[in-house]
Amino acid sequence: MELIRRFGGYLHKYRAHAAGAVVCVVVEMALELLIPLIMADLVDIGVANGDTAFIFRQGAWMCACAVAALVLGVASARLVAACGNGLAAEIRKAEYAKVQSFSFANRDRFRTESLVTRLTTDVTTIQNAVVTGLRPGVRGPCMMVMSIFMGFVINPKLAVIFVVAAPVLAVLLWQIVTRVRPLYTRMQSAIDQVNRVVQENLTAVRIVKAYVRGDYENEKFAAVNGELREVSTRSFATAVLNMPAMQFVMYATILCILWIGGGMIQTGELQAGKLTGFLSYVLQVLNSLMMISNVFLQLTRAGASAQRIAEVLDEPLDLTDERARDVRVEHGSVRFDHVSFQYRAGAENFVLSDVTLDIAAGETVGIIGGTGSSKSTLVQLIPRLYEATKGTVYVDGRPVQEYPLAHLRDAIAMVLQKNTLFSGTVRDNLRWGKAGATDEEIAEACRVACVDEFIGRLDNGLDTDLGQGGVNVSGGQKQRLCIARAVLKKPKVLILDDSTSAVDMVTEAKLRRGLAECLPDTTKIIIAQRISSVMHADKIVVLSDGRVDAVGDHWSLMETNEIYRDIYQSQQEGAGL
Repeated sequence: MELIRRFGGYLHKYRAHAAGAVVCVVVEMALELLIPLIMADLVDIGVANGDTAFIFRQGAWMCACAVAALVLGVASARLVAACGNGLAAEIRKAEYAKVQSFSFANRDRFRTESLVTRLTTDVTTIQNAVVTGLRPGVRGPCMMVMSIFMGFVINPKLAVIFVVAAPVLAVLLWQIVTRVRPLYTRMQSAIDQVNRVVQENLTAVRIVKAYVRGDYENEKFAAVNGELREVSTRSFATAVLNMPAMQFVMYATILCILWIGGGMIQTGELQAGKLTGFLSYVLQVLNSLMMISNVFLQLTRAGASAQRIAEVLDEPLDLTDERARDVRVEHGSVRFDHVSFQYRAGAENFVLSDVTLDIAAGETVGIIGGTGSSKSTLVQLIPRLYEATKGTVYVDGRPVQEYPLAHLRDAIAMVLQKNTLFSGTVRDNLRWGKAGATDEEIAEACRVACVDEFIGRLDNGLDTDLGQGGVNVSGGQKQRLCIARAVLKKPKVLILDDSTSAVDMVTEAKLRRGLAECLPDTTKIIIAQRISSVMHADKIVVLSDGRVDAVGDHWSLMETNEIYRDIYQSQQEGAGL
């Protein structure tokens, strides 16, 4: 019930639609309940007395009620559709907005395929529960109560059968619901796994084909698909028991009524028309019970999906603006003050340990170290993609928590290790850096990032469609486009996380000169594997196992730091092979 109340709150824009649908259903139901009474009088009075005028008059009333009920039914269906689709849109929007507010740490707690399922399949399940369940959910209980009441009006003795039949059906329904609910939860998790395998295969299709692992991927998909098939079969096989249970109760009730009612007609206690009308109400009651049972099953499945969505909406955000003040990044100096970090609270080891480092505004700093030395993790603390576990990160002398997140990240341009381009044109992708960038600004950024060297070879220049993920350009071209996008921001701090690894050394030198000319006052932090990428920096930071091992320029580190010297010599030897 708590979940129903909570998600019902997303109906605030569609309350009028929901109320209108309920009114239409109730009036439609009232008209349908009148028809058996009219029919009973038609038989007992019109047919019994041979009154043709009365028969036609009652028949006309029945037709009028039926037509009005039809119109109201169509109106309620349209209103319910608007209500259900609107609710789904609001839930989807709220869930997507929450995912957008996730930090990397929040994001790490949910698999990508699970979030996709929660945003699509789970929301659709709730939508279907409203669209197909609101009308019977209102109609069923009202119809049952009013039909039982009318049954007591016609013959209280026969109506007692209702009182016996309803609890029997309720017990059967409860047994079905309690068994099917955990199966629905398992089914949604199985959909997550199918989405995971499909997503991985489509993303890494080149690797799959290069390694000829198509058969292995087929087997992996068959396993998760089989699991989904099995749990879905068990879920629906249990749910469909609802129908035979309903039919058992319905036919047993009708037999009892015919048996007792037939005897009452023979003794003169009941007229044939009254029994006919009473049977109509019996069918209404049993149909109502069937509708209620189906709604229960829908709500059971929707409840499992709602719980999964609520897990996303209730995820506590690691990063908030509660300490933020109305301040701006003016210069771009960065300081790490005894910073330590671990990805999971309570983890045995720290990824970064007691890092203290000063980077002056406008300075160019290189960061180098072996694989797994946490170079990328260190710079991700500056724009608060992650929060430092211990210690403080300062920008312009202020803790990063004092800056509004949106402004802090807008003042820091970061070209991540994994280059990401979006579907659309080259121009659209570059304007992620600055939405209103002019053609002159775009041309300047392309010149600085050496994009102008290949942009003319693309089919339509800046208007070339890159396709999904930038499949139309090479790895080095992707890197330069991402750098141009960052340059357009004119940031106070520019972080290049191994973002020139796919370009040649001549192009890298041009990039370095272009950045120095275009962004002379910008603080530049360059993470690289090649010493040639950072040897011209104002200072170089050597990381080892998440700790600062040394800080200095190229020549001082060559003399004093063994790690740096070993990296340099290994690269020189490799270059000579």
